[in-house]
Amino acid sequence: MCTDNDSETTHSNRTRPISYDMDVDEAHDAINDVLDAMSEAVIADREFLETVAMGLLARGHVLLEDVPGTGKTLTGRSLATALGLEFSRIQFTPDLLPTDVTGTHIYNERTAEFEFSEGPIFGNVVLADEINRAPPKSQAALLEAMEEGQITADGETFPLPKPFFVIATQNPVEQEGTFPLPEAQLDRFMVKSSIGYPDLEGETLLLRRRAARTEQSPEVHRVLDRDAVAELRQAPETVHVDEDVIDYIAAICQATREQPAVRIGVSPRGTQRLFESSRARAVVAGRDFVTPDDVKWAAKPVLGHRLILTPDAKVDNVNPHDLIDRIFEQIPVPTLQH
Repeated sequence: MCTDNDSETTHSNRTRPISYDMDVDEAHDAINDVLDAMSEAVIADREFLETVAMGLLARGHVLLEDVPGTGKTLTGRSLATALGLEFSRIQFTPDLLPTDVTGTHIYNERTAEFEFSEGPIFGNVVLADEINRAPPKSQAALLEAMEEGQITADGETFPLPKPFFVIATQNPVEQEGTFPLPEAQLDRFMVKSSIGYPDLEGETLLLRRRAARTEQSPEVHRVLDRDAVAELRQAPETVHVDEDVIDYIAAICQATREQPAVRIGVSPRGTQRLFESSRARAVVAGRDFVTPDDVKWAAKPVLGHRLILTPDAKVDNVNPHDLIDRIFEQIPVPTLQH
């Protein structure tokens, strides 16, 4: 059996050479190494892992909706480990207070002064677990952190560690004891996705992996470090977006506001997030330019949760992803010359 030191040495040897000025090709290789490492622990479709990676690369945050036990927590922990970042977990409950998330000032009897005690939001990869089990006031404690990279306590502002990436999980709203996320909170998430149940082959692999180890939770080896992750997240900024593709993105988002089943369409913030996510998707695919297929690939996880349906559409169980498909059928696809 390996000791902790043996294990650490093995993982260190598997860490990829780190570049601190990554071009798109290097970023593509790095993020795929991270996804390969995550696949050692998480039984999920590659597309799901790439969606999470897209949110990370686009410097956004990810919301995962699924039933308990499908691997949402393991996904967050595995990502943090592969990236070489500090992981923090917040369990959202009905009695959770905002200060339980952000931290609070505590009186130090020895110094006779109040000192700030950091809450669990102070991490690089923060898992906000079952966020919709907490009331809206506690959910809102994440808003400033996600948007500004800082928190305010008793009038004092504290910067959060960099990089800062939130993976929030929520149970389906039909489940007992859940509070729907307010629209302003939903709009702060770059992408929304779900893991889903594994197929028979995946579930069998899950059991075989469990039989081959003595610990309940699988291990993931480190691939990058904090500085490399910062470089990785800058790589999409170098990706070229053709003028016709920019027009295509704008037309898609405009069309969401013209659908009869939609009460509130995609905001200008959502339009920018689709642009940024499309560039991140191109990096995952190993290209330094965005194609219309990148936009289509990113549109559902980026735009779907931003569409607020009319009451009649909700009664009719209209799926926002079906509306996005309809929009794609209506808007001409640009042809690129590369």
